[in-house]
Amino acid sequence: MSLNEKVSAERVHIAFFGLRNAGKSSVVNAVTNQELSVVSDVKGTTTDPVKKAMELLPVGPVVIIDTAGIDDEGDLGKLRVEKTRKILNKTDVAILVVDSLKGTQQEDFNLIEDFKKRNIPYVVAFNKCDLLQEKRELSENEIYVSAKENININELKKLIGNLSKKESEEKTLLGDVINSGETVVLVTPIDSSAPKGRLILPQQQTIRELLDIGATVVVTKETELEETLLKLKNLPKLVITDSQAFKKVNEIVPENVALTSFSIIFARYKGELWGAVKGADKLDELQDDDCVLISEGCTHHRQCGDIGTEKLPNWIKNYTKKDVKFDFTSGSDFPEDLKKYKLIIHCGACMLTEREMKSRIAISSEQRVPISNYGIVIAKINGILERATNPLY
Repeated sequence: MSLNEKVSAERVHIAFFGLRNAGKSSVVNAVTNQELSVVSDVKGTTTDPVKKAMELLPVGPVVIIDTAGIDDEGDLGKLRVEKTRKILNKTDVAILVVDSLKGTQQEDFNLIEDFKKRNIPYVVAFNKCDLLQEKRELSENEIYVSAKENININELKKLIGNLSKKESEEKTLLGDVINSGETVVLVTPIDSSAPKGRLILPQQQTIRELLDIGATVVVTKETELEETLLKLKNLPKLVITDSQAFKKVNEIVPENVALTSFSIIFARYKGELWGAVKGADKLDELQDDDCVLISEGCTHHRQCGDIGTEKLPNWIKNYTKKDVKFDFTSGSDFPEDLKKYKLIIHCGACMLTEREMKSRIAISSEQRVPISNYGIVIAKINGILERATNPLY
């Protein structure tokens, strides 16, 4: 991936919902001007959610999601509906497609209530309006369209664009911390788990933002950090390290230089930094047989020495001196029922949207289960939590 390409997790996620045969897929194809989804008169043609990262004018870079009918039936249908409902967790703008001839059904009203509950901005698109004899007056977030006859499709895109602009207000990783002309050192360990020939996504995004700010970026490995600092004419404003190297990097970086990690930066960017710091306090209360959930937003091949499944559990057991139990999830798999867990430790969520990460935090909060972050937990274990989070407050 190039440094100027917008990753899917940073794009506005626009999802289309509705009953089977309301014409969701036809509207998706009309809006995107692509054959993104298979269209058929047969109910339930769309089974699993269909996703496509693309440029959508006048919105910009987006992810378009077509979902299965919310009224799907049977055992398989129930699974499809569950997948559709999970899409709500990552939806920034929702389009509810309603068959104009049949009108709004109870399932549609239920979806609208879900949108409101989750604060998801939405548009109701009444499809097949070319077949409608009489039209009623609509509210400002409703519109008559015909995917078949391309009626009001551009107007629908404008409505989507207006809602998307509100959702895509520029956020910053470090724009409120680093100024133009300042120097930042990035410590990027290269071990067996590092992707060959490239940097991981949080490192790429951090470098790009720092360059946009006008800062000087120096990238080094933890084994060359001490020599790198000696070569600099002036000490850097900030050192950002991979959390795994916190202990060694903390010993090298002078106390008068700010220090944090990529994971902690993303905890603030995608979630709630203070809540994650408070969540880490739960480490001091863990007892034998307590269960901790370690969750990652991406899926990758597990290797020997994997941070989530090997290093973190071992560090936690050594810190607590307790026989703590662990469960692991990755990608879109995040339990709805968290009551068995005493603590959740989440990665920086670089592969999740902000809304999806915050939905996980909300689920944890509703069930009164503390949630923290890889970097924050590792900093606490190494006795440097205050130092590692101070630069970001």
